[in-house]
Amino acid sequence: MTSPHFSDDWRPWAAERLSELTTGIAFSTRLPLPRAAPISGAALKEAVWALPVAGFIVAIIGALVYALAYRLGLPAWSAAALTVAATLAATGCLHEDGLADTADGFGGGKTREQKLDIMRDSRTGTYGVCALVLSILLRASVLASLDDPGLVAAALIAAHCAGRAAMPAVMFFVTPARSDGLSADVGQPQAARAAVAAALGLVALVAALGIAHAVAAVIALAIVVALLARLSLKQIGGQTGDVLGAVEQVSEIVILLVAAR
Repeated sequence: MTSPHFSDDWRPWAAERLSELTTGIAFSTRLPLPRAAPISGAALKEAVWALPVAGFIVAIIGALVYALAYRLGLPAWSAAALTVAATLAATGCLHEDGLADTADGFGGGKTREQKLDIMRDSRTGTYGVCALVLSILLRASVLASLDDPGLVAAALIAAHCAGRAAMPAVMFFVTPARSDGLSADVGQPQAARAAVAAALGLVALVAALGIAHAVAAVIALAIVVALLARLSLKQIGGQTGDVLGAVEQVSEIVILLVAAR
């Protein structure tokens, strides 16, 4: 049995981690979690390590939908489309919105200020629509090509966990482009918390894809995320919440493509 002193030390630590986990899940999904107050930048800054865990939950939802569709004998493309739709519903299209805004801003603006204004606009333009169509098509096509519930589940777990693990890394290395907004409120997360997110993403990659594919995914991710970070610095002088959403989407797609090899 543990000593009372150890128990007293453990419970506050566990309560803090549970609160951070709840924050990470509540931010990343639309699951009905009991929260009395809106999520603040300070709370999210502490919870960035939990984003891959939220990704795991989204992946499981998608995997269950695919397994059910497969069991019902639906065609591979139909099962894949329903799976992607389930993940969109689970997240409220959070990261898709960021991808669309980033594509519109980077593609349609001429100056830094114009790009940031376009990214803040709630309307979606041609660049954003094309980015969303490509994102959904690529994800659905990979899942359809796998055509097996076990393989689909593994690919979803790897993609959703590691895709969200990339966001804290970008937040740590790239400063916010704006002085306001959620990304600015969050600021630079602690290195330890970003490292925990990266470690969770790596564990998911290895467990779901195996060593060889995990190594390939890490290399591909490092290249793509570095390129996105550099592009964001060149376009708007830093990162925003929309850019982080685009990072998650592109990372998710890259991992799915690696899983399909």
